[in-house]
Amino acid sequence: MHTIAIDAMGGDFGPEPIIQGLISALKSNNNFTAIAVGKKDELLSLIPQNFLSRIEILDTDDVISMSDSATDALKRKESTIYKAMELVRDGKAGAVVSAGHSGASMSLATLRIGRIKGVSRPAIATLMPTSENQNTLVLDVGANVDSDAKNLFQFAVMGQVYAEDVLQLEDPIIGLLSNGEEESKGNEVTKEAYGLISKVPNFAGNVEGSDIFKGTVDVVVCDGFVGNILLKTAEGVADTIGKIIKKSLKRSLISIAGAVLMRKVFKNLKVRVDYAEYGGAPLLGVKAPVIIAHGKSNPKAIHNAILQAISAASSNLNDDIEERLAKYSK
Repeated sequence: MHTIAIDAMGGDFGPEPIIQGLISALKSNNNFTAIAVGKKDELLSLIPQNFLSRIEILDTDDVISMSDSATDALKRKESTIYKAMELVRDGKAGAVVSAGHSGASMSLATLRIGRIKGVSRPAIATLMPTSENQNTLVLDVGANVDSDAKNLFQFAVMGQVYAEDVLQLEDPIIGLLSNGEEESKGNEVTKEAYGLISKVPNFAGNVEGSDIFKGTVDVVVCDGFVGNILLKTAEGVADTIGKIIKKSLKRSLISIAGAVLMRKVFKNLKVRVDYAEYGGAPLLGVKAPVIIAHGKSNPKAIHNAILQAISAASSNLNDDIEERLAKYSK
């Protein structure tokens, strides 16, 4: 039985969608309990009586807002995210889910929970949709704006192990994001990283940005600066395409008639690009699962983030990362 710590106040819309997502997850999975960290009076009013036996409330009213500095979180020991991380550090919970300040979550996870042996810097991973019936795991997408070749090598190992242990992919293929497929392409960091990652089985070499959405490889490695731009660009393109389609349909009666037939197709497309389907982004490299959910997460996103945390906590993820890093670093 796993216990998951939930930062119940951290999202953009307050505790209601977070608690709704938690209740939904509890209904679908009987193998975990939760500790919701937040304002007790507010949380109690949102939790049905019959779920109180599976939800403990840790009362605190300090919330790190999106406008606060990530470094503030280290000083504010009564904040919801600080207390959620401490629950894991103290062994009272096995994973953390937060839709709050992502910088605070990363800093506190690294400093309070600690890094896996052999990991210099944790990385945020996210799933990107592809034209095939699969997704591509991309990391880092924001934890580190400056990464050296050793960091990229560690991201490759962590991403591959996550793909195996949590996503249940067999022999996942790794690609290194660059400005060309040839080994000679890239800057000095990616060229050096190419040599280090070559030690890892199923390394396909350099890949270009378009390969992420083709499903050419299962894991794509880049630094957090490039990865975050990639993520925000992809989100913007998906949103723009949706708006273009809607405007085009409104201009044509024939298109409107066709839209009825295309409704199922659009519905499937929305599912593929909706972040709520994936729940959140795991912070890989720390000693316990930390899932960073979108600030605008709805109950479905929180539900899936919690299930993601349970899957990671149920796996041998951290032990396997440590073992592989030691093996391939020789």
